[in-house]
Amino acid sequence: MRVKHWAVDLNAGRQHGVDVAMGHFDRTLEFIDQLQHADTAAAVCEKLLGITSEFGLTALMAGTVPQPGTPRGQQKDHVLLCEWPGEWLERYVARNYVDHDPVVSHMKQLQAPFQWREASQSIRIDKSSGEVMGDAGEFKLRDGLAFPLITLDGQIVMVSLGGEAVELSGADFGLVSLVATYAIGRAMQIHTMAAKTVDHHVELTPRERECMQWAAVGKSEWEISQILGISEHTSEKHLLNAKSKLGAVNRVQAVAEAIRRGYIS
Repeated sequence: MRVKHWAVDLNAGRQHGVDVAMGHFDRTLEFIDQLQHADTAAAVCEKLLGITSEFGLTALMAGTVPQPGTPRGQQKDHVLLCEWPGEWLERYVARNYVDHDPVVSHMKQLQAPFQWREASQSIRIDKSSGEVMGDAGEFKLRDGLAFPLITLDGQIVMVSLGGEAVELSGADFGLVSLVATYAIGRAMQIHTMAAKTVDHHVELTPRERECMQWAAVGKSEWEISQILGISEHTSEKHLLNAKSKLGAVNRVQAVAEAIRRGYIS
């Protein structure tokens, strides 16, 4: 009897976990629907910050990273989207902070969403990098969320959202990461359409779609394998294939692209 009750409790716990995850994902889709109706890059940024401000993320920067030694006058050419304090951007460029920013260094290594504080903990902070973070605090940018994206032509775009009092639970982190990834992808899509560049057609297999749908609600490779009755190796292979087809640098971008292309709804 004890074994039976334990099994029932375990199944109930799993179902509760799925229900909670689906609830968060439904909320994520509501936010994404708002972003999908934005018809300019500026409108996308405005709607995104309207969403992320709820979590203390009030400023946004997205752009490609210039090569070390790039003249400061050319660094602004790498900025794609900017809702950053103007004076902070001017100081960032004038002092060549991009070469010393621990968030940028960590983003190059990790290639997945993270909070700024993680960069400060994992990257050796010297005088120059400490100055970057200290000056950012002067502009009410004390913590944030950052992640890389890859464009259709293979460029890496660094995205950073910041604020003074950032509050993100584990579920909030996943929600904001996915919504922000989708938003920047949407802004780049608008730019691509304006440039009259044709979007590449992508075709996922039914199993790749299933795996991506479960990945979208936060399930691991092992959990997906248990749900679909396949091996963990097979679920991992389907996810990697989908990520490659979708031109994504990480799982979050792959999920965002799958949503944008209608594979997940």
